[in-house]
Amino acid sequence: MCGRYNLLRPWSELVALYRITVDPKPLNLAARYNVAPTQDVPIVRRVGDAGERELAMARWGLVPFWAKDIKIGYKTINARAETVHKLPAFRAAFRRRRCLVAADGFYEWHALSKSEKQPYHITLPDRRPFAFAGLWETWQSPDGTPMQSCTIIVTEANDFLRPLHNRMPVILEPEHFDDWLDIGRPLEETQRLFAPFSGDLTAWAVGRVVNSVRNDGPACIEPTSPAVTSREPIALPFSLS
Repeated sequence: MCGRYNLLRPWSELVALYRITVDPKPLNLAARYNVAPTQDVPIVRRVGDAGERELAMARWGLVPFWAKDIKIGYKTINARAETVHKLPAFRAAFRRRRCLVAADGFYEWHALSKSEKQPYHITLPDRRPFAFAGLWETWQSPDGTPMQSCTIIVTEANDFLRPLHNRMPVILEPEHFDDWLDIGRPLEETQRLFAPFSGDLTAWAVGRVVNSVRNDGPACIEPTSPAVTSREPIALPFSLS
């Protein structure tokens, strides 16, 4: 799954990286080291038939348009790649409302015991750009106020991350951004994007400061072990703090 991530790039870099063309007004986006569910996050989506892109803010935890209560969003921060196209909570958004969830890295926890978990930070080497495959939706509250929300699609973990967890977010590099946003692509072609990430990844253990959503600073990604790359599977346990 993907329950926390970070986004450190400033607004200007996001506009260039995601080729934002629709109303690219400056947004005061502070570096986020510990993004958590229910928070507002930047997403990139297509607008109009010309395929232009806009940067928007959406609440993490998708609330389907038909939902009676916003609380459903606590259960829909992630959508499984195997069923996203057919589950009622996601299928309408999958067909018509895809997005890129801007990110620089994400966290995963490895259980050391029933009461103790070690967090790890995972990213692409050399801070290469990527995005999570996501969906967005608009929901109206009982008083008629619209709210936009999103989810991150998860798939099977690759060999590198499997020692940590059996799932991982669907990672898209820039050459696949258009492929994901194109809702006219055949289903089987779109599903190929859901394969476990085959590119290089880097991971390192971090301190338990990241466990609390109240902590959102550089300490969240501070290594407590040497980084390892996907040239070989993670060997657990890491050197722990």
